[in-house]
Amino acid sequence: MKYQLLKFVIIFTVPFSIILAQTSDNPWTIGLGANTVQIMDDSVESKFGLGPSVSIGRYLGAGFSIGANYGINKFDIDDINTDYTSVDAFLKFNVNSNKFSPYLIAGYGLSDFGKKLSLKGVFNSQGAGRTITGGVGFDILVSEKISLNIRSTYRFSEEKGTYKHLQHMVGFNYNFGQGDSDKDGVPDKKDSCPEEPGLKEFDGCPDTDGDKIPDNKDSCPEEFGAEIMNGCPDTDNDGVADNEDECPEQEGLVELNGCPDGDGDGVADKDDECPKDAGEEDNKGCPWPDTDGDGVNDNIDACPDQAGSAENSGCPELSTEVVQTINELATKVNFAAGTDRIQGKTVMNSLNEIKKLLDQNPDGNLVIEGHTSSDGEADANLELSQLRAAAVKSFLVNLGVNSDRLKTEGYGEERPIQDNDTPEGRALNRRVQFRTEF
Repeated sequence: MKYQLLKFVIIFTVPFSIILAQTSDNPWTIGLGANTVQIMDDSVESKFGLGPSVSIGRYLGAGFSIGANYGINKFDIDDINTDYTSVDAFLKFNVNSNKFSPYLIAGYGLSDFGKKLSLKGVFNSQGAGRTITGGVGFDILVSEKISLNIRSTYRFSEEKGTYKHLQHMVGFNYNFGQGDSDKDGVPDKKDSCPEEPGLKEFDGCPDTDGDKIPDNKDSCPEEFGAEIMNGCPDTDNDGVADNEDECPEQEGLVELNGCPDGDGDGVADKDDECPKDAGEEDNKGCPWPDTDGDGVNDNIDACPDQAGSAENSGCPELSTEVVQTINELATKVNFAAGTDRIQGKTVMNSLNEIKKLLDQNPDGNLVIEGHTSSDGEADANLELSQLRAAAVKSFLVNLGVNSDRLKTEGYGEERPIQDNDTPEGRALNRRVQFRTEF
């Protein structure tokens, strides 16, 4: 009989593919099969018999499952035909989740050897005993939902009318329970797109354009594209996907959103009003003109209609001799201590002479610098120097000098020309000076 059982197991095992058993994808299982019982008691003689069995189980996670078994059988014990019933709850642990899945099982239940009493009920015998079980088995799936289950358990019972015995089971389990809303064969739990039928290789998401990039990761799901372009086409092969390319049919530069720049000035041809001449972005891609031809472009030329020097921001300069003469005249322009009031007997003559020199030299501008002595606070002196420069400008404008030719700056006590420790030095430091840089 032992050889017959081994043959029975081999016949059921060999033909089937070895694939994954019950997991969280299909957590529930219902099993139907056959069982046979072998009494482990040398004082009695028993023969094998076959009977049906049924089970139900629920996968918990980390390889553990719980469930219940129910089996019936009929065999001979000491030539007496015996009805056998078993029922128990079990805890099952799958050693791994590979394609071939062996497991350990332990449980607790009842074994009934059918010695009848007059009592009514399911276990109305004196051969029913509480039973501790433990054993080994393995699961093999034969399809996505169907698995083959083979198990041997040792059943320990010492109550009167019962026997320690082995129970061997072979059967098929139907594994189910995980939802698949879109019916694409990928359980909702693992489906990245549970409401759209998709492909298993893309975790249940579709690939509408067939570019091997699932729609949920494809920036252009309806247009065939490359992975490097996030699934979008690049018609002109310039490294900028068409959906981001402002010039999708012209090979261009990434930094210009896929548009060409023929003159290399950093302005895309489509925005460049001078696409063949390198220019400036601020001038729509065109080079800045130099209206007065002085070598200083109009955009930085303070006097774009008058030829001047780069040192003077494109404006004409007064000669060094003229500026020197004006500064000699300015030495006679003095201020009362702590004020911007111009004082001195010859000051009017000096300012009139400066005005005449400017009239005689109409090209060129002047900066009027205001200065102070070190008397008082530095912040107050800086403000005072600005007021002194403004007072001289106002005086000259009142005399008829064009105000556009004059600019004022104040330097406070920062640039003394004499020692501030003497009254004479401080008086000379309260002054104005002129220069040509505008």
